[in-house]
Amino acid sequence: MTTHPALTRRRLLGLGLGAAAIGAVPALGACTGTTTPPGAGSPGATGSATFGSNASDPVPRAAYAAVVEAYSAGGNTVTTNTVPHNDFQNNISTYLQGSPDDVFTWFAGYRMQYYAEQGVLADVDDVWAEIGSNFSPALAAASTGLDGKKYLVPNYNYPWVVHYRKSLFAERGYQVPTTWDEFVALCKQIQGDKIIPIEFTNKEGWPAFGMFDYLNMRTNGYQAHADLCAHRSSWDSPDVAAVFDGWREILPFQNPGALGMTWQDGAANLGEKKSAMYLIGTFVTQEYADNNEVLDDIDFFPFPAIGDEGQSAVEAPIDGLLLSRRGGENPVARDFAKFVGTPQGQDAYSAKDTSNLPTAAEADRSYLTPMLTKAAELIAGASAVSQFFDRDALPAMASNVLAPALQEFTRDGKIDLANIEAQAAQLYAAQ
Repeated sequence: MTTHPALTRRRLLGLGLGAAAIGAVPALGACTGTTTPPGAGSPGATGSATFGSNASDPVPRAAYAAVVEAYSAGGNTVTTNTVPHNDFQNNISTYLQGSPDDVFTWFAGYRMQYYAEQGVLADVDDVWAEIGSNFSPALAAASTGLDGKKYLVPNYNYPWVVHYRKSLFAERGYQVPTTWDEFVALCKQIQGDKIIPIEFTNKEGWPAFGMFDYLNMRTNGYQAHADLCAHRSSWDSPDVAAVFDGWREILPFQNPGALGMTWQDGAANLGEKKSAMYLIGTFVTQEYADNNEVLDDIDFFPFPAIGDEGQSAVEAPIDGLLLSRRGGENPVARDFAKFVGTPQGQDAYSAKDTSNLPTAAEADRSYLTPMLTKAAELIAGASAVSQFFDRDALPAMASNVLAPALQEFTRDGKIDLANIEAQAAQLYAAQ
């Protein structure tokens, strides 16, 4: 297992989480790792554990139910407590400081590191000692706290890309853009056809982070994203102003009802060809699980290049399991987390949710559609991989400062960068 001593938040962000090393490409299957047969617990790990899950949508909920069922076949009991995704994420601090479940769903990135630093998580170094060879060095880095210990057991990841329906593009003669100028020109063409060019939803606050991150990385480079998330650079700067200048250029092409829509509403519009393009994670295909005609018609392209930065940086969040401080004392919770990090555990998940990419090297990838294979290749070929602003940045910065600021920007195209910088300076100085 590759270890990363003396990791700092700056070093982790600076790594870009290592492009090809993160990926879920079949070539990684050459790696070997310690595996656990389905339902088999570790010696001495008998009893029960509670599992807090944010997988409230039907497809991921069914997927985690399948994982629990497969694990429980060995005799242990795992009780799942499912909470609506946004509620779970918005109330995570209160949850962890109260009476949290033993093991729970969460993400890689600074939001994991932050709570580890608060002392409300248990490390999983012993779990990684058994299953760590399943994962790439970049996944290991993404799962590591500022103290050098492992906290996350990765389950899957997925890229944020611009989705579209192939039949709509063929019917209308639309060409996939690779540059910003081509993208803007295509938006104008689509709008002329009385179709919403860019599906965009921001009722929940977080979906806009994807647009912001890509515009920043394409305008200023991946390191600019890393520096801004760490507050090594100022929000009140020409570089950040340029991001919003670019965004204003495409605001007229975004869905005007964005502030009243969830990401699922946007998926419905894309599926019904009411909108033409949708920047979101590949999990969007969960919404078409019962409609093969639409599912088979979905494709994507990378966010277009702006200037000299190209298209090589990719936003590809990593999801997995963490142990609460209390859960760290429960052998069954540790054993369940380990199971999720094995090929068998991830196969149980992907049997129900085929919209994501498994992280374990030897997990089954035969189910990957051409689109997901393309997604895996995109991540593998990336020069840098970001997590998502609300995972790479201070939690309060994402939830309390940038999210409402982007909702206001969505409404009227105005952004007060000096005010955002003042709030950021105060928040990061308190760390």
